[in-house]
Amino acid sequence: MAIMKLRRPTDFLILEALDKRGRNVASNLAAHTGKSRQNINTRLPVLADHGLVRKIGPKKRSGLYEITPKGQAALAHRDEYRRAKDFEQLIED
Repeated sequence: MAIMKLRRPTDFLILEALDKRGRNVASNLAAHTGKSRQNINTRLPVLADHGLVRKIGPKKRSGLYEITPKGQAALAHRDEYRRAKDFEQLIED
């Protein structure tokens, strides 16, 4: 897996919206974060690749995402993101 490179504040805004509002789709996340839908659609698969969110049903192509426990840990440690040498290791500990 590639080194975890997150975009601040976008990725953390997505995680925060999913944490506070529950599972959601890109169009709603765009409205909640103030970011473009295209930006959200680009970032969700990256966050999923890092295990911070997961795509859920009911249909395979539904576009519905939810935050994972690893995503909640990343959100809890977001202030340490820039200082941490290995952010992924930090949130897995």
